[in-house]
Amino acid sequence: MRDAGLIERAKAARKAPTPAEQRLWFALRAERFAGVKFRRQKVVGPYIADFAANSPKLVLELDGHLHGDTAAYDAERTAYLTQAGYRVVRFTNADVMYNLDGVLRQLEDVVNNPLSQPSPLKGRGL
Repeated sequence: MRDAGLIERAKAARKAPTPAEQRLWFALRAERFAGVKFRRQKVVGPYIADFAANSPKLVLELDGHLHGDTAAYDAERTAYLTQAGYRVVRFTNADVMYNLDGVLRQLEDVVNNPLSQPSPLKGRGL
């Protein structure tokens, strides 16, 4: 049984996306990206994933400037999601806002090559 409070937080987050989430969602929604059905603010266990797909099992996380302070939490969260069978890919908000084409190219590589490990963009572009 999922936590009702977590579900409500996910619904609230869907109603008030960050500019980066909104920009990426426009590229992903309605199976626009490689025919993959993404959901936004999806509850996965005790966490809310920014974007998640069931096939392939993929979680996309957007990291803002505050995420540098949450490295331990992010590692714990990634470990949980990985154990649940998801592949976790992280992008920064800046990557999405200023290099969306590069983000989508890297994401396409992840979808087409499920065993490859993407290198983080870290705001530098591709």
